Amino acid sequence: MPKPRAKPAGPGRPKDLEKRQAILDAAKRLFPRHGYDGITMDAIATEAGVSKLTVYSHFTDKDTLFTEAVKAKCEEMLPHAVFELGPDAGPIREVLLTIARRFHRLVTSDEAVRLHRIMAAQAPDSPKLAKLFYEAGPRRTLAEFEALLRHAHDAGALDVPDPVRSAEHFFCLIKGLNHLRVLIGCCEPLSAEAAEAHLHSVVDLFVRAHAPAGNRR
Repeated sequence: MPKPRAKPAGPGRPKDLEKRQAILDAAKRLFPRHGYDGITMDAIATEAGVSKLTVYSHFTDKDTLFTEAVKAKCEEMLPHAVFELGPDAGPIREVLLTIARRFHRLVTSDEAVRLHRIMAAQAPDSPKLAKLFYEAGPRRTLAEFEALLRHAHDAGALDVPDPVRSAEHFFCLIKGLNHLRVLIGCCEPLSAEAAEAHLHSVVDLFVRAHAPAGNRR
């Protein structure tokens, strides 16, 4: 007998949205803890308190769920609003500092560190998984920041002739050497005070490097 197909959840129904969120929350907890291969859709369903059929009705397969979980975590920590340069956004330095704080908090979280280690270990055997992770997480964040830099350049707030490269520089500077040390387990994350000092120095360096010609010192 053929396996019955799950009926797609109707958009906008509160119970469906609650179940979807519960599944995503479960996936965000379990994938970093056990890795992609170490977790099943059954386990995610159990953690979320729903049936496996419900999981498949919202996310067609494990690749899709993994991708959406990574995307959801990034959007939770770095929502689209923080990359906007509207009239109420404030000085560009404060906008960059907010992004720096949120990004640093994301990449140094226990979940991100565990997932990063898992992705590095599985990279030789799972290039498809690595691509899914990159497109859902780092690539999305880079694209948002590149758009912000283009906007800032057009508005004259910064001089950013190459926003793609400048975005890469910004996030690499935020990670700093301490992020590598944490990943390989040879030191603890920065204290709150040390992290704040590090982020201020990175943002100040970035703003000076991209100051409009008339504002350079």
